[in-house]
Amino acid sequence: MAGVLRAMTPADVPAVLAVQEPGAVLGLAEVFPQDEHPFPREAIAERGLREIELDGTECFVVLHHEAVAGFAATRDDEFLHFGVAPEHWGDGLARAAHDAVLDSMRASGVERARLRVFTGNVRGRCFYEKLGWTPTGERSRSSFPPRPELLTYELSLSSAGG
Repeated sequence: MAGVLRAMTPADVPAVLAVQEPGAVLGLAEVFPQDEHPFPREAIAERGLREIELDGTECFVVLHHEAVAGFAATRDDEFLHFGVAPEHWGDGLARAAHDAVLDSMRASGVERARLRVFTGNVRGRCFYEKLGWTPTGERSRSSFPPRPELLTYELSLSSAGG
């Protein structure tokens, strides 16, 4: 984890939300128009607290100079949640955190990872595709209104960098 990640605690949830909300509002504006579907802060906080306590789910904070600058979560072979603060977009922090999460998954014995990303999240899809993730063709829907489509991606961890 090399200083980029550490385990998330319940006390981290407010700082994670402070990073996650502006990134979601900016990066997912086409997916969740804020005038109709504002960031569900309370629901995301509750989900984060549940996932921290859930067996088999690993929740992390992404650190930049010891401050919370992002978040990640995994469950078994699934890369559940991931994001960094908009001010770190393009500076390499997301790549370093992504690779650290994959290292954690590898250490847990995961050989093939999967994730879901919103079809309308062009920036996110480009990020993952640049790092070798490939779409499986599987589609699903988010539980959050307006229930946008999610695409499933996968990555062999035996061939992924880290």
